[in-house]
Amino acid sequence: MKYKVVVSDLDGTLLNSKHEISDYTKETIKEIIEKKGIKFIIATGRHFIDASCFMKQLGSESYLISSNGTNAHNEKGEILIEHLMDEKIIKELLNLKIEEDISVNIYTNDGWYVEKYLPEFEEYHKESGFAPNVVDFKTFDKKDVLKFCFISDNVKKIEKLERKIRENPILKEEVTITASLDICLEIMRKNVSKGKTLKEILDKGGFKLSETIAFGDGLNDEEMLSVVGKGLIMGNGSEKLKKALPNNEIILTTDEDGEAKYLRKIFLEE
Repeated sequence: MKYKVVVSDLDGTLLNSKHEISDYTKETIKEIIEKKGIKFIIATGRHFIDASCFMKQLGSESYLISSNGTNAHNEKGEILIEHLMDEKIIKELLNLKIEEDISVNIYTNDGWYVEKYLPEFEEYHKESGFAPNVVDFKTFDKKDVLKFCFISDNVKKIEKLERKIRENPILKEEVTITASLDICLEIMRKNVSKGKTLKEILDKGGFKLSETIAFGDGLNDEEMLSVVGKGLIMGNGSEKLKKALPNNEIILTTDEDGEAKYLRKIFLEE
């Protein structure tokens, strides 16, 4: 099978532990785009504004799937796909009783909103300069919400919150729940995922899932890695993801340039 499309998650996959794309990875991806005509797509949990800086670094003019599939943009930055949350779900999530050390993050089309600014935001988004707007959620009235993200270093509290949402009579049938990390619980509207949105944009571009190879490291990559022709899990990937997809190949870690080395092997060393 000759692959025509490469899809990559960002954090823990394309980006190393410093949240950067290594020079080796940049060079490799530019080569497969220019020499082999490969379509390179980013599929990330990050906001479009945040993720687009990495597309520019790679010189890739292609689709960008963001916020776990709630948005997809073309190479001109135009929205192709948009999956917004219903207002009743937004209201129900905002009304949840959240423990103080859990950071609540909301993505809308135009930005990122929090009630409390955390210094670690700067390290995570240093490449893009993307930063949150600090607001009072009691008066938050945005209608174009893409996703909620709850973050805490206390994994047990995140797991407890997940159970609470899954047991909520209003929420349990109306949302998709996933995680890019064990400390990060992400909520989108029902039936939204990177995998589903990938299929939508591949259909638009005349490509097939069977012609696609994808790389990821978190549970929010599970469906994407399971529906493409070849789904690769990073060596540093979530143990939950590895358990969920026991037949998927595990490659080197992101700090070992695992994705770039794999791409170089199949596209440039033939």
